[in-house]
Amino acid sequence: MLIGVPKEVKSHEYRVGLVPGSVRELVHHGHKVVVETGAGAGIGFDDRIYEAAGAEILTRGADVFAAAEMIVKVKEPQPDEVRALREDQVLFTYLHLAADRKLTEALLRSGAVAIAYETVTDRVGGLPLLAPMSEVAGRMSVQVGAHCLEKEQGGLGILLGGVPGVAAAKVVILGGGVSGTNAARMAMGLEAHVTVIDRSLPRLYELDMQFGSQLHTLFSTVENIEREVVGADLLIGAVLVPGAAAPKLVSRALVRTMKAGSVIVDISIDQGGCIETSRPTTHADPTYIEEGVVHYCVTNMPGAVARTSAVALNNATLPFVLAIADRGWRRALSDDPHLRNGLNACRGQLTHAAVAHDLGLPLTAAERALTS
Repeated sequence: MLIGVPKEVKSHEYRVGLVPGSVRELVHHGHKVVVETGAGAGIGFDDRIYEAAGAEILTRGADVFAAAEMIVKVKEPQPDEVRALREDQVLFTYLHLAADRKLTEALLRSGAVAIAYETVTDRVGGLPLLAPMSEVAGRMSVQVGAHCLEKEQGGLGILLGGVPGVAAAKVVILGGGVSGTNAARMAMGLEAHVTVIDRSLPRLYELDMQFGSQLHTLFSTVENIEREVVGADLLIGAVLVPGAAAPKLVSRALVRTMKAGSVIVDISIDQGGCIETSRPTTHADPTYIEEGVVHYCVTNMPGAVARTSAVALNNATLPFVLAIADRGWRRALSDDPHLRNGLNACRGQLTHAAVAHDLGLPLTAAERALTS
């Protein structure tokens, strides 16, 4: 198969769909890889390294899209990239379609086979291609939250861990999944007072067994959320419903009750955000103040640590890229129900139930789409 890797065009996005080690593995399997010039330059992988791994370097992204049978990216395709897609061409990347009707409709018009990293599953019900970036985003959320709490950033002027004789900041994390757990680890490491709220009692039990008395856990109820949010210095939204838009757990009215200068970091913003006052921001302009609260809602948080993120992502995606390349997309998706769960659009048909539900669009079962 001929696989294409364009340079990411989203603002301040330096990650790359395939790192040189992944290219070498694909070439070793007999496949051809074309890479847009400069695709990995932002994280120290220049064109010569890709050529040494066996890739051919193309001058323009349009040439990569025109040549490739499968496009491997990181972020959702931007408008010019969607227009470059063609029928039966495979797109393998993060999509987050439930929060983006315009992109969904454009992908359906293209006729491409769009497989989303974030809805590929594993044997235990996990999301193996979302997990690496969730780990990064969770850990980053505490770093950026601590920075935003500084007075010069509009924050309260609080040191997250306090000092002897001065109370530590109160960190409240909505969601105890991969992002929330990693956020909790970082916040506890900085000696903050940390509370995780989740609706799964088994998950809360696991967190309690893992972290003990260092971590405070609460079952998710309206009352518990309201009480903890009001007292939070740093609120981290880490809620995930696979493939679907994030539920709004914190209303504008509740944000209004928070302390002026407190901080919200909404990791869920890729899926629409779990805070009513959240709206997407970029690394170029990451924060805004709403209802007196500093909001950090960057949609590609892991892009700030692009080299770590790109390598971690490739570790997870490479086996699936190889499966599609070795067997062809139709057989690979038919053989592997977990990869098939990643199929969001196929030749003009929407194939993911959560996306169809949230956008109010017709659904075609993935199995039917593969045989039609």
